[in-house]
Amino acid sequence: MNEHSFTLIIIGDVDSHIDELFEAGCDDATFGAVDAVAYGEFDRVAPTFAEAVASGIAAVESIPGLRVIRVEPDDFVTAADIAARLGRSRESVRLLIGGKRGPGGFPAPVSHLCSKHRLWRWSAIANWLGEADEKTKLQARTIAALNAALELRESLPSLSPEDRALVAALERAS
Repeated sequence: MNEHSFTLIIIGDVDSHIDELFEAGCDDATFGAVDAVAYGEFDRVAPTFAEAVASGIAAVESIPGLRVIRVEPDDFVTAADIAARLGRSRESVRLLIGGKRGPGGFPAPVSHLCSKHRLWRWSAIANWLGEADEKTKLQARTIAALNAALELRESLPSLSPEDRALVAALERAS
C-alpha cells in the first residue's frame, strides 16, 4: 500500500458537509475553496493511484449535493507548468517546444495553438520526455482518463440524442 496525493475539484457546498465528509471516509483530506471553487486535497493510502482517486470520488459523492468534476494535478499544463514540473527554466522548455533543444517532436498543444497561453497534455509530455518514470507516466495517463470521463459525465445529459449516439459510436470504435 502506498500513499497517493491528489486534489478533487468539487461542485457543491463543501463547508456545510465537512462532518459528513469525515464520516464518509475523507479523514485523509483537507477541504477548502479558491475563488468559490471547492476542492479536497487527499493523501490516501491505496494499492494504486487509480484506486485511491476512485475511492476519494466515491466518498465525496456519497454526500448528497456534492459532485467531483476534476482531478488534479491537472493534465492540462502551460509552458510555465511544464518547467515547474520538470525542474527546468521556462527558456529551456521554450527551446524544447520550438525543437531547438532535445530530440524534437514536442507534443502539439491541445488548445490555443496561436496564443502565448497554449495548453499541452502533461500525459503526452511525460511520455515524450523519456525522463519520467513509469509511475509518473501512469499517473498522468490515469488523471487524463479520469478527467475525460468526468467531463463526459457532466456534458452527456445536455447533448442531443444524435450527439449522444455519436459519443456511443466513438466509444464502441475504441
